[in-house]
Amino acid sequence: MAATKLYAGAKLREIRTRLQLTQKEFAARLGISLPYLNQMENNNRPVSTAAVLALAREFGTDVTELATGDGERMVSDLREALADPVFPAPPPTLAELRLVASNAPGVARALLALHRAYRQSHERLASLDEALGRGDSTLRPSPWEEVRDFFHYCDNYIDAVDRAAEYFAQDADDIDMRAAERLEALGIRLQLSDLPTVRYFDPEARTLTLSTRQAPSTRRFQVLHQLALLTRDELLEATLDLARFQSIEARAIAKIGLANYFAGAALMPYSRFLTAARETRHDLEELADAFGASIEQVAHRLSTLQRPGAKGVPFFFVRVDQAGTITKRHSATRLQFARYGGACPLWNVHRAFETPGQFLRQLAETPDGVRYFCLAREVSKPGGSFRAPVRRYAIGLGCEIRHAGALTYADDLDLANPHAFEPIGISCRICARRDCHQRSVPPLEQALRIDPNRRGLLPYAIEQEQG
Repeated sequence: MAATKLYAGAKLREIRTRLQLTQKEFAARLGISLPYLNQMENNNRPVSTAAVLALAREFGTDVTELATGDGERMVSDLREALADPVFPAPPPTLAELRLVASNAPGVARALLALHRAYRQSHERLASLDEALGRGDSTLRPSPWEEVRDFFHYCDNYIDAVDRAAEYFAQDADDIDMRAAERLEALGIRLQLSDLPTVRYFDPEARTLTLSTRQAPSTRRFQVLHQLALLTRDELLEATLDLARFQSIEARAIAKIGLANYFAGAALMPYSRFLTAARETRHDLEELADAFGASIEQVAHRLSTLQRPGAKGVPFFFVRVDQAGTITKRHSATRLQFARYGGACPLWNVHRAFETPGQFLRQLAETPDGVRYFCLAREVSKPGGSFRAPVRRYAIGLGCEIRHAGALTYADDLDLANPHAFEPIGISCRICARRDCHQRSVPPLEQALRIDPNRRGLLPYAIEQEQG
């Protein structure tokens, strides 16, 4: 297979700007001509191998930055949006989408926002939602989607918050003791209660109440969350200012998300956690025990280890409910999740509900030919009493197969056997596979052939994709 050419003009410009160099100075340091650099920054030519090596040699740049970031996510999001029948056929080619994502990311985001607004309005009309009478509000993105996209395009790594959390936990042998000291310094009394509320802070009484019904890891996380709100409010607000959310609801939700981020990063400080992850070969149970965290907290934290110059294995992380709806999603890999609907039914994360408390492993291949190692596990969150409902989810964690050797879970798998990889997709509506036995709906961007005299796995045949 021919090597994929790397077009990363926007990322190249970002690196140069960060270094505060002119094009002429940057070209000289890279040992290339000014016109050649200009062509690479405008995606008229791919980034050369010599330029990549010079970036690492001259500036210590983590060259994986060139191949990651918004580009692949945006291409995936654009491809899904433009497969909608509202757009005329045929859809743009993959090359055209990559060109837009690289050269005009602002236009791409505007198009995605417009399509999202269209879908929301369409769905509200279809369901006769009472929001029809709210005027302009029907055209705004939902606060949840706006926040989800914020973290999605930040690579789920917020540097300032992550470093503040690491500083908070610095030299702390016992994070519970460090948190207790900070609460005492703030004049706040910590108390436990059998109430169903997970966490309640009373600013007047200066008391923080946690539920005894929750696991110790949850209570620990909630204390750190409250400390983030109390001691890092200016940092959180400054980060929110930069995000420029369109609604106060989105800003409020994002603030909770940032406080959660701080809590996870304080519980599992970046450098220490990255070292432990490598030493344990990413054994989630060992990491959970070492840092007093839950399996889900550890899996999510692994997906955030994308600090420039000190990156961990690029993971994807997802959580689904029993209906198959994605409730959390993030990918530092080329695998991108559907923005609408559930995940591919062939993915092992759905089977995790059948084997509670066990890890399921899967070697998978997406339609673009990229292969992944996937790990899934069911996680239950008991309500703390006989009549309280039990919340059940399945979490998925995975990486591209070239990183699988760093995971203890992949040791006895035949990674070199192409027949060991199961075909999976993103979602049926944008999956090009023609012979999938689990397909629920036809792909939006391909023609169908209906033959009343022939019936295969599906009641229709999918025409071969062109180009």
